[in-house]
Amino acid sequence: MMTVILTTSPGFGKYGRVPHRLQELGWELIRCVDTSKPDGGVSDHIARADYMVVGLVPVTDAMLDGATKLKAVLKHGVGVDNIDIPACTARGLPVANTPGANADAVAELAIGMMLCLARNIPGGHSSVVTGGWDRRVGSQIGGKVLGIVGLGNIGRSLARMAHGLGMQVIATDPYADKAFAAANQIELVELDALLSRADYVSLHVFGGAGNASLVDAEKLALMKPTACLLNLARGEVVDLDALAAALHQNRLGGAAIDAYVSEPPDISHPIFSHPHVVFMPHSGADTLEATENVGLMNIADIEELMVGGRPRRVLNPEVFGA
Repeated sequence: MMTVILTTSPGFGKYGRVPHRLQELGWELIRCVDTSKPDGGVSDHIARADYMVVGLVPVTDAMLDGATKLKAVLKHGVGVDNIDIPACTARGLPVANTPGANADAVAELAIGMMLCLARNIPGGHSSVVTGGWDRRVGSQIGGKVLGIVGLGNIGRSLARMAHGLGMQVIATDPYADKAFAAANQIELVELDALLSRADYVSLHVFGGAGNASLVDAEKLALMKPTACLLNLARGEVVDLDALAAALHQNRLGGAAIDAYVSEPPDISHPIFSHPHVVFMPHSGADTLEATENVGLMNIADIEELMVGGRPRRVLNPEVFGA
């Protein structure tokens, strides 16, 4: 019987070697990305699925009630805050993600966003194509202090790139690889110290309740009035109301946002009217190279599970028993 893969990721199975590999394996791919439905259309097909490859649609306990054939849940990416892992574990479903596969892609976008803010690239483009000639004096990022919140795969990749551009890097992470930090001239500091010293603050932490409003009004007040905040993590990590207030009151230099609490976001929020904010549609991992890497890792884990193996990327290994 044909193996059925249900995905809520718009990119899974589309790029690089992934579509050819799926074709070779003879798997059926069902894509559920209907944005008019809260679950993307999953409920219409979940009963047929052998494996689920998850994008940003939440995997809930109720959703899993209809997954009578499901054998595993795999994240097309890293953040699993939208997957109810205890509910999966209770059903004996392994949950796996793809750490490191898209780290360079997200880090490169962070660099691009910093350059956009430093040199007013979106505004300059808009000026020229609308018949204007609004030349503004920007700033260079070489010599500036980059504060990285979360020194995981993405944070480490960003640190290396930032050093190449002549930035000074400081970071905060309770589980930081101290040997990596020392070898790469990264000073480890507490969050408050990082916020007060950095010219650019880039967030690379997991979402979820533990990090909700990690950067709130009190934390924003610690930042320099010329500093910029980048959120390429999850929407809930930043108090958007407080960020908008700080920007509109000139208590912050700028911001760049790639993640939102609801996606697409409600653009009536005052943050979207500020000229010193750069927005992207949650595209940090959206490169051909990263999407291929992630997809091939998902496929490799499914293949291993199909022959009774235990993929090393499984996050709830207790489902395999002793």
